[in-house]
Amino acid sequence: MTGAKDAHQHGVVGDGYPAGAGWVVPAQGELDQDTLAPLEEALTSAADRHPLVVLDAGCITFGDSSFLNLLLRLHHLTDLRVAAPCQQLRRLFAVTGADTVLSLHANVEDALGA
Repeated sequence: MTGAKDAHQHGVVGDGYPAGAGWVVPAQGELDQDTLAPLEEALTSAADRHPLVVLDAGCITFGDSSFLNLLLRLHHLTDLRVAAPCQQLRRLFAVTGADTVLSLHANVEDALGA
């Protein structure tokens, strides 16, 4: 059994999987500067290998400015699409204007088909 900190750190990212021409990275929970490292590693790794990366955000309950900054950086490295963002994330994207930059979709299937 891993320690509580390890479980907390790695618990924000699920197992990624191939989908069409892209790669899906599922994430969950609260994403801030203290929990973001595993997601950053997963997204950066996917961006290095795939022209399309979909962040399955359906289980993300909170994202802060460091999370938003990560998405904007990744947006420049690959075709990043954000699927199923919760109300808090949609509000964050709208207030910051990121919704005009990021590719937001209702679900993973829509993101893959866009």
